[in-house]
Amino acid sequence: MEVAEDLLKKIEESYRTFSKGQKRIANYICANYDKAVNLTAAKLGTIVGVSESTVVRFATELGFKGYPQFQKTLEEIVKNRINSVQRIAMANDRVDENDVVGSVLRTDYENIRQTLAALDKEEFDRAVDRICAARRIYIVGGRSSEILARFFYYYLNYIFDNVKMVRSNSLAESMEDVHRIDARDVIIGISFPRYSMDTVRVMEYSRKRGAVGVALTDSAASPMVEYAGCHLFAESNMASIADSLVAPLSVINALITALSLKNREKVTETMRTLEMIWEEYGVYKTPGDEEE
Repeated sequence: MEVAEDLLKKIEESYRTFSKGQKRIANYICANYDKAVNLTAAKLGTIVGVSESTVVRFATELGFKGYPQFQKTLEEIVKNRINSVQRIAMANDRVDENDVVGSVLRTDYENIRQTLAALDKEEFDRAVDRICAARRIYIVGGRSSEILARFFYYYLNYIFDNVKMVRSNSLAESMEDVHRIDARDVIIGISFPRYSMDTVRVMEYSRKRGAVGVALTDSAASPMVEYAGCHLFAESNMASIADSLVAPLSVINALITALSLKNREKVTETMRTLEMIWEEYGVYKTPGDEEE
């Protein structure tokens, strides 16, 4: 089956072969894919005035094994195309206004659960090995993913002394930061829908230079995948205008932990030195300490 971005095009190309009921389904999905993604086959049928079995047949005639697989592909379209205005409308459908915190936390919990179930452990280990073996480690993440990149960068500096944060204010600055990258280096690219094109371009350039790419993104349909040899996927389905970055952050925490264990002696020595500095210069406030 074609990738998610081709689904609407395939519906359009097959439109003339559809029955009257299937055409009603097609019309609704093409005009309201951001709403259709949350509908069961029965509910979708009720809205457009056809039976549940007609909706299922619609999915199978498009080449899917069933409606759930069709709906999963529709989710990819929503993640890639949905704009901020549509996100507000989706939040109205998904969030219980009487329990906003519960709705959002349950969404984040489900994102972590799905990420854990689907994460490729061998791919995770390969990412750890490639980062450890690199001469230089570059991290790039634009837009809302920049916060993830900066968090990762902060802790990698406790483990390695060869980490560089790629600036994301402009494509020109990003390219300046990676212009010396080569096959001895690794670049970790972080991007989730809606994908930052500047991040994708930096990954593309790094691939041309022979660098090892590690992509932290949401799925195999992400444009990041083409330019990375190692892929780590995390769910980022949102419940509001804000991206849900809880699951990606958990994967980053796991990477930091694994890298620390691989370099435990160096990390222990680094932290011992830093603890002395922090204590000497009063970096942290301990509860109960008296003010001087």
